[in-house]
Amino acid sequence: MKNLGRHILAEIYDCDPTILNSRGLIEEILVKAALEAGAEVREVAFHKFSPQGVSGVVIISESHLTIHTWPELGYAAVDVFTCGDRVNPWDACNYISKGLCAKHMDATEVKRGLFDMPVKAINF
Repeated sequence: MKNLGRHILAEIYDCDPTILNSRGLIEEILVKAALEAGAEVREVAFHKFSPQGVSGVVIISESHLTIHTWPELGYAAVDVFTCGDRVNPWDACNYISKGLCAKHMDATEVKRGLFDMPVKAINF
C-alpha cells in the first residue's frame, strides 16, 4: 500500500533540563536534526515560555519537525513528519534524542496518506 509520508511521534524522557529550557539549544538541535536526516530547511519558529519550557517548529520541504518541552519533568514531546522517500524521519528523531541527552525514548511511526490505488488529484 502506497503512503505519502511517515510521521514519528516520540516521547523523550529523562532529558537534560538545562537543554530543554534553552530556546537556542533546542532550535539548534532541531535544525541540525533536519539537516542530518537530509531534509531541506525552509522556516524556523521557536518560543521560550515563562517560567520554563520551549516550543518550536522547523518547516522542511518534506514536512516538519516539532517539539514541546517540560524541563521540570525532563520530558519532550517530538514529532517528525516527512513526505517522500528521500528523508528518514528516524534519523532526525534519534539525533534529537541524543541532543537532549535523553535516557529513554518511546516512539511510534504512523504512515500518513495510505492509498491502495493510484491517487487522482482533483483541482477545485
